[in-house]
Amino acid sequence: QNTRLTDGPHLCSGKVEVLHNGTWTTVCDADFDQENAEVVCRQLGCGRPVEVLRAAAFGRGEGQVWTEELQCRGNESEIYSCPRTSSPKHCSHDSDVGLICSGYTAARLVNGWDSCSGRVELQYLSDWGSVCGDSWDMRAASVLCGQLKCGSAVAVLVADWFGEGSGHIWADVFVCHGNETHLSECPISSWSRTACSHKQDVGVICNGSSQAFHEGRVRLSGGRECEGQVEVYFIQDWWRVLLDSWSVSEASVICRQLGCGSVLNFSSSSPSSPDQHIHMCVMGFNCSGSEAHLGNCSSANLLNLSCSSREQLSITCSAHSSIRLVGSGGDCAGRLEVFLNGSWGTVCDDSWDIEDAQVVCRQLQCGVALSAHVPAWFGRGTGPIWLNEVQCEGNETSMWNCRY
Repeated sequence: QNTRLTDGPHLCSGKVEVLHNGTWTTVCDADFDQENAEVVCRQLGCGRPVEVLRAAAFGRGEGQVWTEELQCRGNESEIYSCPRTSSPKHCSHDSDVGLICSGYTAARLVNGWDSCSGRVELQYLSDWGSVCGDSWDMRAASVLCGQLKCGSAVAVLVADWFGEGSGHIWADVFVCHGNETHLSECPISSWSRTACSHKQDVGVICNGSSQAFHEGRVRLSGGRECEGQVEVYFIQDWWRVLLDSWSVSEASVICRQLGCGSVLNFSSSSPSSPDQHIHMCVMGFNCSGSEAHLGNCSSANLLNLSCSSREQLSITCSAHSSIRLVGSGGDCAGRLEVFLNGSWGTVCDDSWDIEDAQVVCRQLQCGVALSAHVPAWFGRGTGPIWLNEVQCEGNETSMWNCRY
């Protein structure tokens, strides 16, 4: 290479230096423009220029200052392909030009099931390297998935899910908003770098992968339909869930998804038996509590860990309870019925109001309640009247969280 960036926070930013007659020289900032910057960043495999910095922003250099005026068109492959004038300019190291480029130019997912899942690897110059898990988040992952034509990210997997890489480990932090089309559009920060080994290699699953966590399948083991240890189906296998970082929000989603009402309790548990076939556990789901199923929750930092000697998650839901609207021909209007103690029954309209209806619509994923019709607007029901005097505030995620 006859061009380099020095004294910057990462590989693709710093003071511009050019090898001239066997000596590295800094470059005068007087006429260094965007087209020149395009060529330098391209030559170094650093993507696109982000910013040209003047007045020795990366410190004063030593030795000579290259004062010839570069007149790049911006499409050249290297700096020496650019026209330049021979008329010298009077420049000191106080005018050394600096440059920030966007960084890595190519990316791929390897060791996964398809091209849309696997360990993240980025290319700098001719070198490929894995990425430190501490440097990666869901927004950067979504940009990468879009760049690879794989949709958006559904999971960021830390702790070498897809095996340990070899060679370089890139620890630069991509500061993405998530709507960029290419990682090169994200600024790079290296101030928060941490020491990293290949055991922290990050992986990504995009929703274009055959293994995407679309349906969020869950089950409760232990013999009871609405009580037991939580297991999720992920990457062609069932995984136990660790108690760490779990909250009532995630538990509420699972109870709702299983048609088991609201969550009553969640606690730690031990494996069902010493020879339990599930040996690996997962943690890292993050739900708001209003999702219809676990697949809609964030899985930005999933960790796979051994289940041994770790607290695993058990939950208890409010028994075999569910709700439905019948009598209208659609799922989002009708007579409210609840399933309790093995049979469907109705709800008495005493004290029923629009706040109660809002909660039912929210629980059924039916949007906003338009009205709360009474009495028996959709016909008389049959069987037991299970509930009376339902009193919701209107912001609950489930009717089973209301007083009755």
